[in-house]
Amino acid sequence: MLSHQFSLIYIICSPTILAQLFITNFVLELLIMAASSSLSTLSCFSTCSLPSSSQTKPPRKVALRLITATLSEKPPTSKPAAPAKLPMRKIPGDYGLPLIGPWRDRQDYFYNQGRDEFFKSRIQKYQSTVYRTNMPPGPFISFRPNVVALLDGKSFPALFDTDNVEKRDLFTGTFMPSTDLTGGYRTLSYLDPSEPNHAKLKNLMFFMLSSRRDHVIPEFHATYVQMFQGLEAELAAKGKASFGAANDVAAFNFLARSFYGVSPNESKLGPDGPSIVAKWVLFQLHPLLRLGLPRPVEDGLLHTFTLPPFLIKKDYTRLYDFFYDNSSPILDHAETLGVARDEACHNLVFATCFNTFGGMKIFFPNMLKWVGRAGARLHADLAREIRSAVKSSGAVSMGAMESMPLMKSVVYEALRIEPPVPSQYAKAKRDFVIESHEAAFQIREGEMLYGFQPLATKDPKIFDRAEEFVADRFVGEEGEKLLKHVLWSNGPENESPTLHNKQCAGKDFVVLISRLLLVEFFLRYDSFDIEVAASPLGAAVTVTSLKRATF
Repeated sequence: MLSHQFSLIYIICSPTILAQLFITNFVLELLIMAASSSLSTLSCFSTCSLPSSSQTKPPRKVALRLITATLSEKPPTSKPAAPAKLPMRKIPGDYGLPLIGPWRDRQDYFYNQGRDEFFKSRIQKYQSTVYRTNMPPGPFISFRPNVVALLDGKSFPALFDTDNVEKRDLFTGTFMPSTDLTGGYRTLSYLDPSEPNHAKLKNLMFFMLSSRRDHVIPEFHATYVQMFQGLEAELAAKGKASFGAANDVAAFNFLARSFYGVSPNESKLGPDGPSIVAKWVLFQLHPLLRLGLPRPVEDGLLHTFTLPPFLIKKDYTRLYDFFYDNSSPILDHAETLGVARDEACHNLVFATCFNTFGGMKIFFPNMLKWVGRAGARLHADLAREIRSAVKSSGAVSMGAMESMPLMKSVVYEALRIEPPVPSQYAKAKRDFVIESHEAAFQIREGEMLYGFQPLATKDPKIFDRAEEFVADRFVGEEGEKLLKHVLWSNGPENESPTLHNKQCAGKDFVVLISRLLLVEFFLRYDSFDIEVAASPLGAAVTVTSLKRATF
């Protein structure tokens, strides 16, 4: 928290305070003395003592100094210059003809240009980071694909302003997957803070995170050490090892053990959890993904029609039963909040599998990719810092990690340069004005707003070397000031999730486990080498060497 200090200069120089002071007997005495000394101007003093009211004393000698103002003069005041008012500009761009315009934009987004160039080329075309366009998938999945795109770090935070925008049913964008995929319920991610169930369900997530917090660090250590051992064995046998596949298994096992106290392999679910989750997520996100299928099949089928939920129902039921059987304390608490056990369990499945497991599946390989590409010098710096802090603390702990500024900065930088959830949506609740760096734009009630976060968090007017991975970017006081521009959690990094906003309930948990990955990794290894390929979700990282710790 910022502390505010007020100067004593105000007390000395304010005409109102001075007038009150001069009423005292002492000031009257001082004025008489001043008059007798033929001083024409007096308004302040340097040393004084209050006369006793019980006896009369002779006047005392007082040291006086002339000042430049009298009581009749007002101290000079200067108002801060008002920021230059940005010119109002009509939002450029258009949506094209119905059906045809959205279809053309979808072809550009997926095939003709690709995602990043789709946005950048239109910024150049319109000379604006705010413009109108269509977002996939469009017909016949979404019949309202029209959005106002916000593609800079100044306009993007308008998506978080719950006074002006709402988030109802906008988690995946201009369409919402069938609630048949979530037991018939709209889960927390699709609720707006104005809806009564939002606070209840978010409160439930806070309870789950807090009630099991003591299990997070030890279960992460146990699970990921086992994963590292598997990588080493695969590397020795094959000369390379897939980090993504190993991470999927470790992430699901870790979440099950830390949140629910059970090992999936010892349940009816067995080792099938990660593969079931992958299929279930595909049924929800396929309209937004490139899977590498032939274009007529992929675009004509997966981007045009939704897959029927009954195809995944049997697998989803297995997943649901696993969570229901192992979350009794959380479901008991849900009932005290007024949430039925069935609805609560479907929300636990979504929060654990879609939000958290999905985040680990995407972000952990991405972070490892950036750290791997940074090279041996960064690896050595991280290893020294992490090992020294753990040695001083005696164990891996929250306190030890707080004394690792470089490690913390690396996590934030990975979240900045490649946020795990790149797209955010909101709908205007009223007319209001949005500002980019160059202009102001009128938004009308009911308009859909879209933000592509990687452009906002790589805004060159906010970040130096914005396109580069700068490991120590957030180290020190000046670096920490930039955290307000790290937006991966549906809100600024220097703010916290509450019942009244849409910031990720597990924001701090995600940061914690991301730090734990680096800590556990560099306690075990000095350095590593990787190969990176594209993937529908995140990066496909293959480990080609692991250099065990030597110091």
